[in-house]
Amino acid sequence: MKDVLIIMGSQSDESVMEEAVAYLEKFGLTFDKMVASAHRNPDRVSEIAKNASKNYKVVIAAAGKAAHLPGVFAGHTTRPVIGVPIKTSDLGGLDSLYSIVQMPKGVPVATVAINGAANAAILAAQIIAVNDPKLQDVLETFKENLKG
Repeated sequence: MKDVLIIMGSQSDESVMEEAVAYLEKFGLTFDKMVASAHRNPDRVSEIAKNASKNYKVVIAAAGKAAHLPGVFAGHTTRPVIGVPIKTSDLGGLDSLYSIVQMPKGVPVATVAINGAANAAILAAQIIAVNDPKLQDVLETFKENLKG
């Protein structure tokens, strides 16, 4: 089982999500990265999500515009899903943010800031660290270094 799945709704989201990749690597976490659109490939997204609990501890789902990917994913798994709203040219990412954060009861998606890939990776690490003392130590050192 890998630690994290990074799933993006579009190949164009990859440049934003590279920051998440950098943090996951920094923390020594294993991950897969893939593109699957909730609108263009709903069956594929459903299948990946239904199997997520066998393959990953946490999911980071990034999407722009209508941004249904994190919510659709969360509807098919009990794994924690962290949504990353992607900045858009139409509404500056507010469309993405509202689509991800306004989930119905029973389908939670933890949501970070627009283009907040770094915080998504840090949050994923913090979730995993609940049962990983070595990772907890790494995160404590990371937080201490933030204080400068």
